[in-house]
Amino acid sequence: MVSGRPRRPTGGAAGAAGASGAAGVLAVAVPAAVMLGLGLWGLDRGGTWRDEAVTLQVARRSVPQIWRLLHEVDAVHGLYYLFMHAVLAVPGAGAVADEVLLRLPSVVAASAAAGLVAALGSRLARPRVGLWAGLLYAVTPMVGHYAQEGRSYALVAAGAAGATLWLAKAVDGRRPWWPYAVLVAGTGLLHELAVLMLPAHAVTLALARVARREWGRWAAAAGGALLVVSPLALVSGRQAGQVAWLTPPDAGAALRLLWRFTGRADGALWVYLGLVVVAATAPRRSALVRVALPLAVLPPLLLMALSQVRPMYDDRYVLFALAGAPLLAAAGADRLLGALPRAGTAAGARAVALVGGSAVALAFVGQLPLHRLDRDPGSRPDNLTAVAALAARELAPGDQVVFLPSIGRRPALAYPRAFRRARDLALKTPGPASGTLYGVEADAPVLRRRLAAVDRLWVVAEPYVLRSRWYPGDPAERLKLTVVNEEFVPREPRREFVSGGTVLRLYVRRPAAAGPPRTGPAGPFPAGWSSAGPPRVAPPAGGPATGSRVSPPALPRPGPW
Repeated sequence: MVSGRPRRPTGGAAGAAGASGAAGVLAVAVPAAVMLGLGLWGLDRGGTWRDEAVTLQVARRSVPQIWRLLHEVDAVHGLYYLFMHAVLAVPGAGAVADEVLLRLPSVVAASAAAGLVAALGSRLARPRVGLWAGLLYAVTPMVGHYAQEGRSYALVAAGAAGATLWLAKAVDGRRPWWPYAVLVAGTGLLHELAVLMLPAHAVTLALARVARREWGRWAAAAGGALLVVSPLALVSGRQAGQVAWLTPPDAGAALRLLWRFTGRADGALWVYLGLVVVAATAPRRSALVRVALPLAVLPPLLLMALSQVRPMYDDRYVLFALAGAPLLAAAGADRLLGALPRAGTAAGARAVALVGGSAVALAFVGQLPLHRLDRDPGSRPDNLTAVAALAARELAPGDQVVFLPSIGRRPALAYPRAFRRARDLALKTPGPASGTLYGVEADAPVLRRRLAAVDRLWVVAEPYVLRSRWYPGDPAERLKLTVVNEEFVPREPRREFVSGGTVLRLYVRRPAAAGPPRTGPAGPFPAGWSSAGPPRVAPPAGGPATGSRVSPPALPRPGPW
């Protein structure tokens, strides 16, 4: 059996069962509490970055506005946006800092996932295995990273762990299958790639040699879940341009994922792998190994294989598979420590549990620098909170602002109060009204007339606009670059600020006698541009951030999904 469910105790065994039950409760509660504490540690660091900012600005829209947006972009996150809309609408939520409230659901979900991993270990092996596995999950830096991120990945991981636990409960025929179907469907709606847990579960059933009747019940539950998720897959498939920046994963990607699953420390990696091998090579494969090994291995391998044809692999998309790794390591440790003399006695069992817990504590100490780094706003690709603070300080009432490119509008959308005194010169229709993420900009003639009417202009620029020979495909973007370069100059004394990975620069209209420059070293783009237009260079590789209509160069960052 997958579940390894013990028989109901009778007579004198009842007291031992009660003690075992108490140990099982502690084995689940302790990892959940540890994960909750680690998740809350430094949660108020500030520093919302671009993907979190998308969550923040979309969740503040009305439900009809969110629904309209999902028909154009980000359908894969639709359920999460609706959930966060409800979270932000909770009475009294305004008293909590935006960044804290944004990340709090992920913290709670990560805590639940740690408890579910521990429950799996306790059910499939014994309480101390569950305790060790749950604690290992909680102290893994990859888990901590997404526990403090205002995106859906921690919730997906919790949903997948819950579905796997219910699989272990239902496969012996004593529990109904419909909760499993609900959990898989809900998790798939949070992120459709989570359905890759189903092949892992199928392998688990095959290894357990379950009866044909249970195969049929599982297939019906899994099929129902896939039916629910399929409309989302069809809609998001038409929005695949959002992840066009992804490339086919190679052996290096697999190695990086291995490091992230085991904590990114070389010494810990080899100990971790050694324990996994000990568990997987036991003479009789345990129920825990039958569940954990397919879950840890199959979803990443399948997604990497599919991404050779259509790139859609990123580490965060398979975070839910990480639950299998600490289960295997804990099972390996239990096999080794259980062979020690007197390990079978009550005192010996307590000593073994303490040794295992101490080893996890040492692993956490070794990973502490990574946990601290995650709580530094500078560890993310950008810091839109810092940009917003800068804009609130520098922008005066009536100032005109141009965003280069339009996706640079992110800080203004996430923190509109910081930009409330300025006018967005290029904006035609805001995002909520247009069903887009960043709004619709005015066409070239209208934008040229607006620019001709101003003598003072703030430019909010993305770094690659300043550092590369960027060739925008959108006419309005090209016009903004050309007009700013030819008709404006940076104000002297120079008013330029760099914060959070964004440049804020003040321009004034060029004196009429000066004429247009031949090149633009002082402008918001590199030398090589002239009054005749951009140089003849190919458009850069890479994909835009979520919902963008331009093509910036590839950046070292995760994408919109």
